[in-house]
Amino acid sequence: MKCSKCGKKAVFHRKYEGSYLCRNHFVKSIESKAKKTIRKGKMIERGDRIAFALSGGKDSSAVLYLVNKVLGERKDLEFFAISIDEGIPRYRKESLKIAGKLCKKLGIKHHVFSFRKEFGEDLSEKVRKIRKSDAWEGTACTYCGLARRWLLNKKARELGANKIAFGMNLDDEIQGIVMDYLRGDLVRLSRMGGEPIVRNELFVPRIKPFREIPEKEIGLYAILIGLEIHEDECPYLEGPRFRVRDFLNDLEAESPGTKFSVLKTFEKLLPSVRGIVKKESVRIVKCSECGEPSSQRVCKTCELWGK
Repeated sequence: MKCSKCGKKAVFHRKYEGSYLCRNHFVKSIESKAKKTIRKGKMIERGDRIAFALSGGKDSSAVLYLVNKVLGERKDLEFFAISIDEGIPRYRKESLKIAGKLCKKLGIKHHVFSFRKEFGEDLSEKVRKIRKSDAWEGTACTYCGLARRWLLNKKARELGANKIAFGMNLDDEIQGIVMDYLRGDLVRLSRMGGEPIVRNELFVPRIKPFREIPEKEIGLYAILIGLEIHEDECPYLEGPRFRVRDFLNDLEAESPGTKFSVLKTFEKLLPSVRGIVKKESVRIVKCSECGEPSSQRVCKTCELWGK
């Protein structure tokens, strides 16, 4: 098929728009969408010092590349990357190598922090030990996700960042929305639109320039611009989120545009969700164990990791 814009050979059929795009117009469309999302959400402002959560995968690598390409020349902005080494055998080492190469190529400082140094053990050791006990709670992703978020927020703040950029795409966003709805977790749901409504100086606000771009389009973008990316799947992936992912993908295949509908509907409901959360008077305090922000006396990370 031919590109709907210029007549050259198309590399992608964007079904929800009914358009075909050549390499050049596809790349431009991704960059244009990301810039529009940044402007609309006022995600990047004068004087920002932004930490990029970088895993070496397609999403985090692409968002670092794109934002640096578009805004890297601005003297009033400062970028650096943070990678977390969870200690996952035969997986994380390769991705960290790729992340480091990208940062070197772009001239961006790269910081790496590990579960072992911060929590005294790797994720693999934690999972192996806890699965043998009666203390097992949730999935490996539960233990990993909590610790990663805790460590990213702490280190970004200590390094002077006023924002953390994530590569979360449309698929990530709507999977999170559906999961929070299924769990009945309105507090987490209220944060999905951007900054949390409960503000605290210990929280570093998150920005997500790709939140309105489908995952497979980010993957193709990374390939077309020649990014080296880590493509292996984490061996610990498990839990209901991945059934939700498959369900949403099936719906999108049958009815193109469904994923955008989920996001747009949620954005209309978000003010009401935040109103309910405000009435419940959620209070943020310092965890008595680690001093990081928490909605309870001891944060969930300290509870699960025994920090």
